[in-house]
Amino acid sequence: METLCGHVTPSVSCEHTSHDQLIVCIFQHGGGLAAAGCGSPLLPPPPPPPQWGSCHATKPNMLNVHLVPHTHDDVGWLKTVDQYFYGDRNDIQHAGVQYILDSVVDQLLKNPDRRFIYVETAFFYRWWKRQSSGEQQTVKQLVNEGRLEFVNGGWCMSDEATTHYSAVVDQMTMGLRFLNETFGPCGRPRVAWHIDPFGHAREHASMFAQMGYDGFFFGRLDYQDRTRRMLAQEQELLWRASDSLRAANGRPLHRNIDPLTFALDKNKKNPPGILPNGYNPPEGFCWDQSCDDPPIRDDPDLEDYNVDDVVMRFLAIATAYKTNHIIMTMGSDFQYENANLWYKNLDKLIRYVNARQGNGSRVNVVYSTPSCYLQELHRANLTWALKTDDFFPYADSAHDFWTGYFTSRPALKRYERVSNSHLQTCNQLEVLGGPVSRNGPFGEGNTCHLCFFPLPEKAMAVAQHHDAVSGTEKQHVANDYARRLADGWRHCQVLVSNSLAALTGSSAKRIYCDNLNISVCPLTESSKKFSVSVYNPLARPVTWPVRLPVNGTAYTVSDAKGQPVVPVSRATREVRKNRGFAINELVFQVQAPPLGFSTYSVSLLQDGPPPAAATKHRAPTAIQNKTGQSISLTQNFYWYNASDGNNSESDQPSGAYIFRPNSSTPFVISQRAKTETVQNSVVQEVRQWFAPWVSQVVRLYSDSRALELEWTVGPLPIDDSLGKEVITRLDTSIKTCEMFYTDSNGREVLQRKKDFRPTWNLKQSEPIAGNYYPINSRAFIKDDKDQLTVVTDRSQGGGSIHNGSLEIMLHRRLLYDDVRGVAEPLNETSAIFPEGLVVRGRLLLSLERPPAAADAHRPLAQEAVLQPLLTFVDGGLSPDTRLEVSGRGFSGLQAALPPAVHLLTLTQWDGDSVLLRLEHQFQSRESRVNSQPVTVNLQKLFSTLEVIGVSEMNLSANQWKDEMIRFAWTPQTGMHARTHKHTHTHTPVYLTGLLRLNCLVCTDQ
Repeated sequence: METLCGHVTPSVSCEHTSHDQLIVCIFQHGGGLAAAGCGSPLLPPPPPPPQWGSCHATKPNMLNVHLVPHTHDDVGWLKTVDQYFYGDRNDIQHAGVQYILDSVVDQLLKNPDRRFIYVETAFFYRWWKRQSSGEQQTVKQLVNEGRLEFVNGGWCMSDEATTHYSAVVDQMTMGLRFLNETFGPCGRPRVAWHIDPFGHAREHASMFAQMGYDGFFFGRLDYQDRTRRMLAQEQELLWRASDSLRAANGRPLHRNIDPLTFALDKNKKNPPGILPNGYNPPEGFCWDQSCDDPPIRDDPDLEDYNVDDVVMRFLAIATAYKTNHIIMTMGSDFQYENANLWYKNLDKLIRYVNARQGNGSRVNVVYSTPSCYLQELHRANLTWALKTDDFFPYADSAHDFWTGYFTSRPALKRYERVSNSHLQTCNQLEVLGGPVSRNGPFGEGNTCHLCFFPLPEKAMAVAQHHDAVSGTEKQHVANDYARRLADGWRHCQVLVSNSLAALTGSSAKRIYCDNLNISVCPLTESSKKFSVSVYNPLARPVTWPVRLPVNGTAYTVSDAKGQPVVPVSRATREVRKNRGFAINELVFQVQAPPLGFSTYSVSLLQDGPPPAAATKHRAPTAIQNKTGQSISLTQNFYWYNASDGNNSESDQPSGAYIFRPNSSTPFVISQRAKTETVQNSVVQEVRQWFAPWVSQVVRLYSDSRALELEWTVGPLPIDDSLGKEVITRLDTSIKTCEMFYTDSNGREVLQRKKDFRPTWNLKQSEPIAGNYYPINSRAFIKDDKDQLTVVTDRSQGGGSIHNGSLEIMLHRRLLYDDVRGVAEPLNETSAIFPEGLVVRGRLLLSLERPPAAADAHRPLAQEAVLQPLLTFVDGGLSPDTRLEVSGRGFSGLQAALPPAVHLLTLTQWDGDSVLLRLEHQFQSRESRVNSQPVTVNLQKLFSTLEVIGVSEMNLSANQWKDEMIRFAWTPQTGMHARTHKHTHTHTPVYLTGLLRLNCLVCTDQ
């Protein structure tokens, strides 16, 4: 007999079931995907994970107060990840995560009634590795008995506005995999726990539901929304996060997928809701070493005996809401470093409050966890209010809109997006190159089964934290995030070089040029002959423009379409400073096969300066892409004067979190721009110079339907002592009726309306900031005839303030802290740019008829997220180089996937298996053709690998899909709740499975 997650169970082990020789395929979105020809299951599915059975008994005729001891440990914010873990730099903030976990485990062992929840797997993983085997067994027993419970379970608590869904899925998979393989079913979180992110995305709720969570607890919602929900008793709600999840008969799967959602609001400026202080303890009940509240003094002989006072104050705040169960979080940021202080007082609080039941009190207090609280609500069998939109934008007061961080630190936001593309390429090539990619001619590369969680994955996972990619950390912490991403990419380069050596048969040294966006690549600037390989991480062929810095006038490029040479622009010369010396750029278009690469040889024909006729210093008459569709469009750059907090309405300044302009009318940077044009067989270019700190290149490549706007902004001048928030605005003839559309984490699209919220009557107090929303990969405006979509290369903030217009914030430089904890103004400088950061980026504009617009912007956005990787070899192609299956290219697929299907993940899971995710990338009803269900034959997917087994799993790859059991909840107009077991009677948007592969074409290295 043994304890299984709180149950006493015969002959069932709580240790994890090995997932050796298994792989995951994940299918996501829109009409759904089905897998055909997947082969046989690799292993019989394990029994379904047990329900939590460790919850303390509650009393049905009383108000049951669930006390949840917890700590909120930011994976970087005021200090770096390492500083937080070790307790370093306590002059900034007193916090040491390793001591928290040491102390909590010690105190849990002293009283079996005590409970604790932990969230951030990045910290727990690091702590776990440092424990003795005996201590690890002790912790496993605490987990098995339900005394230590993991919630959320991702590597971090991700931001919800500025993260891309692919990176969120990856970081959640990392954390949950560690918990699964370390603790088995007892370590699997049952609830999502996002108590600190600054607004909440619908796509996150959708992902959490498809990962198997029963509920979603979050900590921040708009102050007006909170007041309404408090009055209506709707702090608990059902969140219908996707209309694309449908059964085979076309009916929605809402009852299977809607998570019950809890608003544990952190806003302290309004009347109490479920929790009067968000994820903090109630006022007067904080017993951490960082708090000043008095302890419970229970010796009646003492003059300052205070038990009666504490009990009465507690009973006064224990107010019932929709059920006779309420939850109180007992803890806060980096608390429980001395857990004895907390538990000694909580033990007393429970004892003395419950003792009042003998005198007629109807309050019962228990140690609890979010999953225990959720279980009680499910047993209540009630119906719940329904929500279908999201929780953006978030404001905690009339003039305090948290919409600035949508754009804060734009360079870091771009670097995170580039790093995600690099990581996916690295993971794919590890699979395609086979074992030699992990240990080949260039050394030992990144590999999951050798180091469990490699450096690149950990760096990207940490970057998803809600104070990382969000741009809301201190400057030295932002530098640390960037350094981690750079270190991860250097590790990946070894693996990529090994893999390409195996696939091409050439072990020539590979060179990587990471600064091509500013026309810097030492090899191409100096070499007379070199080759460039273009790896395409998408599962469909792409045509891609390549621009290489060179110093010659004429080149020949094998098999490339056009190879004109154009001069390097003035803006590029200024932004690269002394990091490169090329005077020209060689421009040509390449084709790369799906999940494969093409190789091109480049040879110098003529040295010298650029041809005199290469540029023309005059305004262009037109740039044409021959679509036959036109609208009136003007574009310019503006800046909002950031509030310094010194005005009569509010003392709130703009800062890293808050966007608050002084006026609703931005300043135009220049009414006119100096221009020059470049036109050849590959590209039409208009180079615009608006000011010394704002320039742009408008580009249209041949055969492209998308117009590229490459903007360069900075350093933002502050010699006038004015903070600046720079936007670009597109004004069109499209009749928008105050509507526009933004994506949610790069996935489904939501409709927005100016000065409107779907779930309450908005009282608008900030007409600009209150109409800004996160744009992760695209936004668009449309009417019956035209749709203009803007695809971004990073997360940014934007809005449609005027009919027919769309504005996007590009850069921010501020002189005041916004008093949200970071205690630094957002004023970025660097060694290269001591006068202020210069940022460069791209917007892609697509003009289509609305019924066909998604067919264009979906693949365009995927190209922006997963860009081809260029690698270079000096000299000519080696004689042994294999030019592979078709012409000059290699493809890892037998054929391109259908347009609706996106290959989201291909990565080595362990020594014998691979994790594969496929996504149906079209939203329900957005495309007449591509929103329909699609079937993919996995046995005919790969060109060099054979699928010999598959077992389907959930989105996060930590549960067998056919054994995933979730609570089903009922909206206020439906049937009663019941437990739902997922079956295969519907077409999933994510189809997850573990596969085993045989190598059909293996190298002998």
